[in-house]
Amino acid sequence: MTILLAPMEGLLDFVLRDVLTRVGGIDRCVSEFIRITDQLLPERVFTRIVPELLSGGRTLAGVPVRAQLLGSDPVCLAENAGRLAGLGPAGIDLNFGCPANVVNRHGGGAALLKEPETIHAIVTAVRRAVPAHMPVSAKMRLGYLDDSRAVECALAIASGGADEMVVHARTKAQAYRPPGYWERIADIRAAVNIPVVANGEIWTVDDARRCREVSGCDMLMIGRGAVVDPGLGLAIKAASNNTATDAVTWAQLLPLVIDFWHIVTTRLDNKAQAGRPKQWLNFLRRRFPEAEVAYQALKTINSPAVVDEWLKRQTQGLQPAQP
Repeated sequence: MTILLAPMEGLLDFVLRDVLTRVGGIDRCVSEFIRITDQLLPERVFTRIVPELLSGGRTLAGVPVRAQLLGSDPVCLAENAGRLAGLGPAGIDLNFGCPANVVNRHGGGAALLKEPETIHAIVTAVRRAVPAHMPVSAKMRLGYLDDSRAVECALAIASGGADEMVVHARTKAQAYRPPGYWERIADIRAAVNIPVVANGEIWTVDDARRCREVSGCDMLMIGRGAVVDPGLGLAIKAASNNTATDAVTWAQLLPLVIDFWHIVTTRLDNKAQAGRPKQWLNFLRRRFPEAEVAYQALKTINSPAVVDEWLKRQTQGLQPAQP
């Protein structure tokens, strides 16, 4: 069983990748997308979005990170992939799944699922531009409005030379609404000759078990489920090995929330700081009652200094108090 951490624009950035991979259970990460339009980006853009490039392409916990590119021009994507490869990522991933309208209007992300020939051209060009030893992978959805061309798109990725693909078990039109159509991943897996990773609507160990059974995939990618329950990867692996593992507790998680906040305040712009712990706590409160207390205490606070003081009080064992 291999567990990948999903790329999620505006949520699963290098800060959360750092913290979640410290918990354990994650074998590999994929970065949020680096948007490629019509120019060769300077190295500083790649390292700003994927700072793990400055530490051997791994998080501080040692988990490898593949850098993801998003665009629609095969030549420009290939040129940027070549430059990115020189920075030593654990691999290069291509985005054929982003459902955001602002991305799709410009022909990127899931919009490419209407053009399997362009997908093939992109994968082929990037594969040629990247050293043979460096993996090239891709992430796709089942389609744009429907899933009628899902296998065709997957074959375009595989025949273009990709080493692996992740399939999010929904179309662009279905966005993030449940359920995940894992049986369609099984169809894709049967059609291609490269490893397939199942993704979409995996929130619990039972979800992971059913996804594995239905899709036939031994590789799973988790996203929001891991943000809600940072111990999900460990629990899935334990279950797959028929071993027991204790759930991650709030007492174990709180120091990581503090570390998360420290990274936010030292690495992100001031305007972006106060919202980040509230964003994560909003997910965590689905799993931890203590996170609900923290979220309610901080949800109206925009001063990093006040957030910092409140979190410090928690480590001192004091009762939560309204700032």
